[in-house]
Amino acid sequence: MSGVRLPVVALVTDSVYPYHRGGKESRYHELLSRLSSRAELHVYTMNWWQGPRQHADGVATFHAVCRLHPMYAGGRRSIRQAFFFALGCLRLLAARFDVLEADHMPYLQILVLRLVATLRRKRLVVTWHEVWGKEYWQQYLGPVGRLAWLMERIAMQVPDHIIAASSQTAERLLVATKGRAQLTVAPNGIDLHAISTCPASGQPVDVVAVGRLIEHKRIDMLLDAIAQLRASGYPVTCRIIGDGPDKAALRARADSLGLTNAVEFRHDVREQKDLYGLMKSARLFAFPSAREGFGIAVLEAIACGLPVVTTSAPENLARHLVSDYGQGLVCDPTVAAFARSLRDRLEDGPGSADGAKAQIESWLADFAWDKTALAIAGVLRI
Repeated sequence: MSGVRLPVVALVTDSVYPYHRGGKESRYHELLSRLSSRAELHVYTMNWWQGPRQHADGVATFHAVCRLHPMYAGGRRSIRQAFFFALGCLRLLAARFDVLEADHMPYLQILVLRLVATLRRKRLVVTWHEVWGKEYWQQYLGPVGRLAWLMERIAMQVPDHIIAASSQTAERLLVATKGRAQLTVAPNGIDLHAISTCPASGQPVDVVAVGRLIEHKRIDMLLDAIAQLRASGYPVTCRIIGDGPDKAALRARADSLGLTNAVEFRHDVREQKDLYGLMKSARLFAFPSAREGFGIAVLEAIACGLPVVTTSAPENLARHLVSDYGQGLVCDPTVAAFARSLRDRLEDGPGSADGAKAQIESWLADFAWDKTALAIAGVLRI
């Protein structure tokens, strides 16, 4: 109706598409276009772009709350970045909004946003992608991990509502908050039409992997598995798509393993259509990640018609997706087990029966972005 003011939503996240690419960035990118008809959208982030601190793209208005700080230091999430981003979020005290929505990482900003929401008498909604837990924090940071786990637990207590990106994350949140969290599950999704209409492209390979090149994605284990298979006389080829702080180290590892001609690294893939085309030119999708709150790349691979091999690492929640769709393998998180599973699934050959394909397509429909956007709109009351 003409003249009716749309509600104003302030979305807070430290990284945005296309400047930084990953699961949460893709999620916000897809949801912004689907929520823009329901609300006036403002995204508050670091200053990823050149030019003024504020710019609009026709869907949302982007605001820089602080200068760009490196998100990683020494292969780990930067405490310095978390501090300055949280401090920058105080700028929202002067911002215009009806509801405040934030990504949970890197936690510290959630406490600042709670203060902002309370002073402004507005609701705070937080999207939670994964619960790290005490054991993983200690593994990640050593003794300091205890403090980080305390920070995560405190951050869980302060939102008015939490949107969990998977049912498994929702279960972990309920355990950690002793059932006190107000929760809605709105899973990550995929654009089924875009995937289905994209043809295969690029040189055919046996195995493809997609993800940020950081330690917990365990691309090093994939390289070791490929080397083991080739040493045994199985001439498998692989394409690794992604960028990140471990790029140089992983390329050096591939060279040292004698995989220069067997493994192709692609750090230049920017468009989703190019990503889907390269995925479709492979026979199998490898996902060795040790920690994953959901695994959009796994869902995209399934939609591309690829069987998936992943691991049973406790923090790898993507293993549930692989188990649910039934065309992949979940193996022990070791090089030997991963190599064996890659070979077994490659030798099984492609294809599912027509009935199985129809069942998979029906299952994938539950992860359409339109459905996720509708659930989030309900939580935001827009």
